[in-house]
Amino acid sequence: MAKSTSNMKIIGIALAVIGVGLAFWGYQTAGGLGSQITETVTGSPTDKVMTLYIAGAACFVVGVFLFMKK
Repeated sequence: MAKSTSNMKIIGIALAVIGVGLAFWGYQTAGGLGSQITETVTGSPTDKVMTLYIAGAACFVVGVFLFMKK
């Protein structure tokens, strides 16, 4: 049982790190010229940026949940 718990904690840490990485990638993508032009014209971020933000947040939340779970 202890091995399963430690595996879940490792998976949780990995998901949290991946989530932060995806959010940072979305932040970097939002600073690109094409994304800035699209945001200026439409007034909202591109779909790719929003997908990276949402996926990053979801991975981070699930990762923290798995890490904190007993």
